[in-house]
Amino acid sequence: MTKKMKLSQLGDILQDLDVESLEGVTIEGDIELNISGGGGLNPALAYALGNEISQISLHMANIGRMLGFPAEQLFASAFGLGEMPQPEALPTSPRIQELLASKFEVSKVDNWKNPIQEVTLGATSGDGGSRKSTVTIGGENALPYYFDAEMPHRNYVTMDVFDMPIGMAKAVKGNYEDVINDPAEWAKKVVRDFNADMVTIHLISTDPLISDTPAKEAAKVVEDVLQAVDVPIVIGGSGNPEKDPEVLEKAAEVAEGERVLLASASLNLDYERIAKAAMDYGHNVLSWTQLEINAQKELNRKLMKQCNVPRDRIVMDPTTAALGYGLDYAYTNMERIRLAGLMGDDELTFPMSSGTTNAWGAREAWMVSSPLKQDSDWGPREYRGPIWEIVTGLALSLAGNDMFMMMHPTSVQVLKEITQTLYGSIESEEIDITNWIGAEV
Repeated sequence: MTKKMKLSQLGDILQDLDVESLEGVTIEGDIELNISGGGGLNPALAYALGNEISQISLHMANIGRMLGFPAEQLFASAFGLGEMPQPEALPTSPRIQELLASKFEVSKVDNWKNPIQEVTLGATSGDGGSRKSTVTIGGENALPYYFDAEMPHRNYVTMDVFDMPIGMAKAVKGNYEDVINDPAEWAKKVVRDFNADMVTIHLISTDPLISDTPAKEAAKVVEDVLQAVDVPIVIGGSGNPEKDPEVLEKAAEVAEGERVLLASASLNLDYERIAKAAMDYGHNVLSWTQLEINAQKELNRKLMKQCNVPRDRIVMDPTTAALGYGLDYAYTNMERIRLAGLMGDDELTFPMSSGTTNAWGAREAWMVSSPLKQDSDWGPREYRGPIWEIVTGLALSLAGNDMFMMMHPTSVQVLKEITQTLYGSIESEEIDITNWIGAEV
């Protein structure tokens, strides 16, 4: 029995075996393996190690046989065993190559009979608006990206713009420092430079606890944004339940005919005022609830039956919880909503929107490092933050979400490329995302 062996000798043995997958591979460096007893490797341990390696070899050989290679002949030649008895025939199933080349059919899900409602955002001049193009979401007959169930419309991204400077993660703020004091220029930048499909203008300064900007003054910001860009827009308030109905009424009035999405109607404010403003001025309504499917049903029902909002004017926002902060629950909630809609629940057959920007609320997205000394290295936040937003959005796209509200340009670029690849059509976007990363450092 050989007591010692060098890596170079092991390389010679492998070369003699003429293993095709190792053709052109060289083993560099050299160490000496001592497998003798008395100061070397324990014989019992060496035996056990040899057994494990042999078992691995056996499993790999079986895989080779499944792929059609006569592995038993290779072993016979390598160990000088002469002709080995032929092994028992493998089960008569097609080989992997044949399986991959074969055609197969997928059975339909019989209880997915109800298509998701289509909703169009934005209005062109032919529709009484001034948008260059419109965005239509919904219309699915299955969960997303099924190869045998065509998606009529791809996913869309609307990028966030604010009517005043706000606190943002450094990775995000670096992209907007030149426009942060001008909402109209901000809107131009996300469309021109970052290829946003839509723009969401958040009128957060109207909050009585912030600046208490009058609704009429906030409406002027909406007018400026509408003149600055020609894509569909979403108009959001401050989140104050007392002030938002008034703010959205004024915003709806100045945007008359543009078919904007008013964000949002909820059960904790006067949703009737918001629904009426949408109907009076030709807009859509974002139906927002907080991770509760029955509350979503209730609000949708009230918008339709109590406020007479047509089905093609409602988009749902079931709330987005970020990666690490309830994403699994948000995913489950959205998937349940989509499945219920496909199976005929007419109170849930509406397209969905995700506040994917919520990912930046996770401390892992923006902190330099973990506050716990014993924690592992989190890596550079310049990359970690966008990844947090991408993963949050991508997960919810698989649950059936149609539209994403986002902030970081890299996140937008990556999410659009992935979802459009799954959808089956990538639009050409010659944009250098390294410039965006550089802005953050």
